[in-house]
Amino acid sequence: MLRALVFAFCFTALSARAQDVAPHAIEIPSWFNQSFLDLREDVREAAREHKRVMLYFGQDGCPYCAALMKTNFSQPEIVDKTRRHFVAIALNIWGDREVTWVDGNTRREKEFAAFLKLQFTPTLLFLDERGKVVARLNGYYPPHRFAAVLDWVRGHMEDAVPLAEYLRTSVKDAASATLHDEPFFMRAPLDLRRGQGAKPLAVLFETPYCSGCDELHREGFGRPEVKAQLAKFDVARLSLLKNVELVAPRGERTSSARFAKRLNITYTPSVVFFDRGGREVFRIEAYLRPFHLAGSFEYVSSGAYLKQPSFQRFLQAKAERMRERGERVEIWK
Repeated sequence: MLRALVFAFCFTALSARAQDVAPHAIEIPSWFNQSFLDLREDVREAAREHKRVMLYFGQDGCPYCAALMKTNFSQPEIVDKTRRHFVAIALNIWGDREVTWVDGNTRREKEFAAFLKLQFTPTLLFLDERGKVVARLNGYYPPHRFAAVLDWVRGHMEDAVPLAEYLRTSVKDAASATLHDEPFFMRAPLDLRRGQGAKPLAVLFETPYCSGCDELHREGFGRPEVKAQLAKFDVARLSLLKNVELVAPRGERTSSARFAKRLNITYTPSVVFFDRGGREVFRIEAYLRPFHLAGSFEYVSSGAYLKQPSFQRFLQAKAERMRERGERVEIWK
């Protein structure tokens, strides 16, 4: 009996230690693993169970994190796939818990997020049996796309088919069969080099049958605050299903297909931003509502990315300034 009581006390203490830290304002499903955050051990434990590790990075007040938890993880099929095939671990990008990465280095959560160059929440990293990142989702994926990513990772498909190709062929959206045109799009032939005094460049990647693309044109590009930012850019649109010749931002002649492959475009719509030297400085590759869409363009057009490496901190400061001016901040609308 004494041994049982001691065991019960130790188990309770260890459980408290594992959970004791940065509480999540957005409720995390109870089936997420209560890890001590030595990810080397988590990878080994997952491999013994024929599973892979899924790292979730979130933050308080993030509507996209709430959508992941309340929409995606309320669907039985997604919950079942995740619990069967993954060890899910939640991290707070502003937290202070110590995390030991697979290379043996230990950092606090916020330092770890900076080390991984996380710019969006949620971000999800999927690790294989050796701790290698086989997939990274930078932002929110709607349930049908998220489920397809789970299938690709749990099926060990990384050596068989690129994730981008798998999503293009396996995910079907109820959406427009044709691409939407916009008056601000650059016209062919596309020369994406930046000359003296040129605007920064935004390259939009889309496909037909993409509901997110439809919404981007219908809601995002129609908002005054987004239009004001678009005017500060040259915007080129490329279809992943139509190969065209172009001159890339650094001056090389290539095709849109090779360009998209080099940039590892796995999600549509994606927007990749380039500075006047033709260097990529930022990208959007997940579902965004207009507030974050406008903020992304402003982050580049204002040059804030040069001084503030954290897009999340830039957005927080922007929202605070708006509130101080008495403006309403509509993050999700």
